[in-house]
Amino acid sequence: MNKRNREAAHAARKKKKIWPKLLLAGVLAVGLAAAAAAFAVKQEIGGRPEGAAVTVTIEPGSSVSSIAEALKQAGVIRFPLVFRWYVREQNAAGKLQYGTFALQQGQGYADLIDALSVYAAAETTRVTFPEGSTAIAIAQKMEQVGLCSAEEFLEEANFGDFSEFAFWDQVPQDDETPGRFMKCEGYLFPDTYEFLNDGTVHEYVATFYARFDQMITEEIYASLEEQGMTLHELITLASFVQEEAGNDQDSNVAQVFRNRLAEGSPYPMLQSNASSYIQNDADNNYLWNWVAPYFGGWDEIPQEILSAYDTYSRAGLPAGPISNPGLAAIQAALHPNPSAEAEDAYFFVTDLTGHYYYAKTLTEHNANCQTAWAVNQAL
Repeated sequence: MNKRNREAAHAARKKKKIWPKLLLAGVLAVGLAAAAAAFAVKQEIGGRPEGAAVTVTIEPGSSVSSIAEALKQAGVIRFPLVFRWYVREQNAAGKLQYGTFALQQGQGYADLIDALSVYAAAETTRVTFPEGSTAIAIAQKMEQVGLCSAEEFLEEANFGDFSEFAFWDQVPQDDETPGRFMKCEGYLFPDTYEFLNDGTVHEYVATFYARFDQMITEEIYASLEEQGMTLHELITLASFVQEEAGNDQDSNVAQVFRNRLAEGSPYPMLQSNASSYIQNDADNNYLWNWVAPYFGGWDEIPQEILSAYDTYSRAGLPAGPISNPGLAAIQAALHPNPSAEAEDAYFFVTDLTGHYYYAKTLTEHNANCQTAWAVNQAL
């Protein structure tokens, strides 16, 4: 064996001796890390040395996940996932209450659950907002129950920063939607909410936006992309469905509007009385009932807004939603499932009994209008 071969053999034997040592060192390192992690978790569950006193507010309807995150943010716990596991193992999720709690950083999990299981009797106000409520109506109700002024609410809803919500970047800016009345319209999800009496205006608005963000699922976003439709277009269309139906006719009305909006449509205008030139208290008309009073009268409405919302003079959708639609109207606008009579229709009219008449041609529609008029006269 020459010198080079002897050196190679020696190096190989040396490498074989070193490798087990490295493997052992690695196993020991992993074991020590696991032991350290286990100790940290055990200490976390049992409680760390007494820490600073903190106050933590748990909002009504909070999930265990959001409660764990609030506790982490306050420095009470370090491992939200461990806390969630512990709550599940103790079958304690149903015990946890909402309110404001006096806790300590490093408090043991058993003590935490005991503390959070005592109703804190936070002062709250419960308010219901019907589907189809306008932004102004919502703001006025917030003022009526004494939570904030309508002006404060609308100011924050239209100009506050809510970029923490996924949908926020989908809402066009003012310069992208000339003539839009209010940026917040359509996105203040109508529901029943319980507000803390000492909350901030930002928190109140965020409550609506958080629910909207929750309702617009990944499936909805995927359908929008597939259809080449924007979220703003969907909510605008849904608001018309809500105002013209808001009942078991949602899909049929949505189909009529989508037929009108389709490429090559002979009737490219929505021609909906829910937003038009009509000045009549008997009609549910966005411009007349909500926009005009806001500006101090019909003649005070800026021409740009009139033009942006008059569905008898503007082709396609208006500049923005005309109310805050519920989930049923949103789903119908996205995936209408019409009956045969509405599938190819471009017109509809209702009588005072709530019956809907659908037509494909203007001649048929005029005949339906006469029928509806006769029913109304009989009533």
